[in-house]
Amino acid sequence: MDSLLLAFGHVLSPGTLGVILLASGLGIVLGAIPGLTAVMGTALLVPFTFFMEPVPAIASIVALTAMAIFSGDIPAALLRIPGTPASAAYADEAYKMTQRGEPWRGLGMCMVSSAIGGVFGTLVLIMAAPTLAIFATRFSSPEYFWLGMLGLTCAAFLAVGSPLRGLLALLLGLFLSCVGIDVATGVTRFAFGSTELMGGVDFVPALIGFFAIPELIRLMTVRGGATVRVPPYSSPLRGMMRDVWTWRKQILRGNIVGTLIGALPGAGADIAAWISYAISRKFSRTPEKFGTGHVEGLAEAGASNNSALAGAWVPTIVFGIPGDSITAIVIGVLVLKGMEPGPAIFVKSPDLIYAVFIVFILANLLMIPLGLLVIRAARHILAVPRGIIAAFILVACIVGAYAINNALFDVGMMLAMGALGWFMEENDIPVAPAILGLVLGKVVEFNFIQTLMKGEGDPLTLVSRPIAAVLALAVLGLWLGTAWKTFRSRPAHA
Repeated sequence: MDSLLLAFGHVLSPGTLGVILLASGLGIVLGAIPGLTAVMGTALLVPFTFFMEPVPAIASIVALTAMAIFSGDIPAALLRIPGTPASAAYADEAYKMTQRGEPWRGLGMCMVSSAIGGVFGTLVLIMAAPTLAIFATRFSSPEYFWLGMLGLTCAAFLAVGSPLRGLLALLLGLFLSCVGIDVATGVTRFAFGSTELMGGVDFVPALIGFFAIPELIRLMTVRGGATVRVPPYSSPLRGMMRDVWTWRKQILRGNIVGTLIGALPGAGADIAAWISYAISRKFSRTPEKFGTGHVEGLAEAGASNNSALAGAWVPTIVFGIPGDSITAIVIGVLVLKGMEPGPAIFVKSPDLIYAVFIVFILANLLMIPLGLLVIRAARHILAVPRGIIAAFILVACIVGAYAINNALFDVGMMLAMGALGWFMEENDIPVAPAILGLVLGKVVEFNFIQTLMKGEGDPLTLVSRPIAAVLALAVLGLWLGTAWKTFRSRPAHA
């Protein structure tokens, strides 16, 4: 009890509260600008944490990441350009709601489900951290291979449209992930003599290009009025309790899936959002509504990505294994502040760990009032003339792509991926599977090779462990189910 009271004293001090508010504002700005991700924001904060006490230092990272993941939904909904990778899974869905005249309802659901997901993930972190951490550490290379295969399969076959087109997009993404140095042999592949391509296709410039450039092209080529029609503003909370109650099961399922995936080292909020969105469509009673502006997918995926943030702290705190890129940076900050991650941290610094839990809950509760303010301000984006919007987005995209590695090559890569994305969309080939193929391709390849090396080339090593076998059966079931569904839906020949 003394440790808990001390933790409240740490968090509720004016200095810590001020840091939380400033970091939250910075997170909202970074998340809303394409390319300036939560990971980048966390990295930018590290030099400032040198001059902070342990609790404000960690609180700034927690608040920034929670707000950035949510605010990435704002450009996704209004402009179809995800601000962060975690928003990419349902960017099309949110944008369809805007085109239908319901942007505030969509953004309200993203905001509320994110807050619920963040609080849920924190409660799980508080109550079940040791158990979840033990479960996560049971995953080895075979489990990660099949988890990656499950994500790829969901992206290809559960995507809106033809499964064949989804598979084509996925193969394109996997090809892009093969560019660069081979993780097993060290041989350079598909670099064509370019030293920049030896490092592979960077994910963030590719993400910006695939989503932003096609939208810019459409924005400037579609004939019509000088401005986009602005739907009358209404509070995002209007009717929200009804929506939350309607989709309560989906939100709960997204919370659970997001927390579990977040607790798996190396997974992260973006993978959690993709998988939860695919699960939502798979088990929906009205799957045909997905891709037309259906709030069900937003509810589940929005809850999943923020609950994954808290879930990623489980292996980080208990075993010192980063759950995602953000917590990899956090481990360095914890060590710098004398809080060595591991089981002993609950004995040596219980007040500081409790303070982290309190900050998580506070940051997610702050998401509602701050989110309402930023959504109300963001509505003016739709009233800006089309040319100004396009110019601002193009500048933001160039800055975001350049800022990753301070290289003009990444700007060229963004433009090239944008041209490819525009060609795909013009031919009804979904972009989302290509993005996920690029993200998971290296993970799947590395764990596949590592597993075969452990088993001295025996392919049965891939299914020799119980969890790996279950995941393999799930992947096989999706492949067979999709093949059967496609066969059944073929038109009968005369």
